[in-house]
Amino acid sequence: MQDAYSVSKLHNDSLFAVVSDGAGSAKFGAYGAWLTCRFLSVQFREWTRVYSNLPSDEELADWIDELRDRVSAIATQRESTPRQFASTLAAIIVTPDEAVTLHVGDSAIVGRKGTKWDVLCWPENGEYASSTYFVTDDPEPRLNITRQLPEYDGFALFSDGVGDLALSYFEQSAHPRFFDPMLRPVDAALGEGRLVELSGKLATYLAGPSVCERTDDDKTLVLISGG
Repeated sequence: MQDAYSVSKLHNDSLFAVVSDGAGSAKFGAYGAWLTCRFLSVQFREWTRVYSNLPSDEELADWIDELRDRVSAIATQRESTPRQFASTLAAIIVTPDEAVTLHVGDSAIVGRKGTKWDVLCWPENGEYASSTYFVTDDPEPRLNITRQLPEYDGFALFSDGVGDLALSYFEQSAHPRFFDPMLRPVDAALGEGRLVELSGKLATYLAGPSVCERTDDDKTLVLISGG
């Protein structure tokens, strides 16, 4: 499996979540995905410990540059290239005042506003079929940063394997019939932190034959309630 993810409760009532999908054609794609999640989790944890406001778009872009420098250094140590650590990025930090997303590639983020689901970060594919964009792209990544008002009460982040189930590519919209029942038990358990039993059931469902018949990609889905 090439996917990695992380969810962290931070200072100032902030919550950070990230999903990264390592390129299947990259020798160290899984490590690149793990490093992306680890690096950003640490950066946001340290930031919220000191500051009450979130980083600017320029500061966030600088973080991605620093991440790319780390990947380059590790690639040199392993006598490899940054491309062999290629991974996508879908991350969100939610505070009482706003939600900020960082996005590169074909993963996605959706938000729930009342009974409606909005796609906050739409999957982006590359120039060729079955290709996409990566954090390690040269000369720079196709990084999208968005800022949302505190009007969403739920979020979902997912890698491209879930996109075929959760999104309508024709209408460029999210499927409420997919997300509503997924988030309902998370809503009911609000305040309990990570739901181990529910996570296990979700993993079993995503690995089941009814899902795998529709997509053979890695599938990671992070659900957040009460944003």
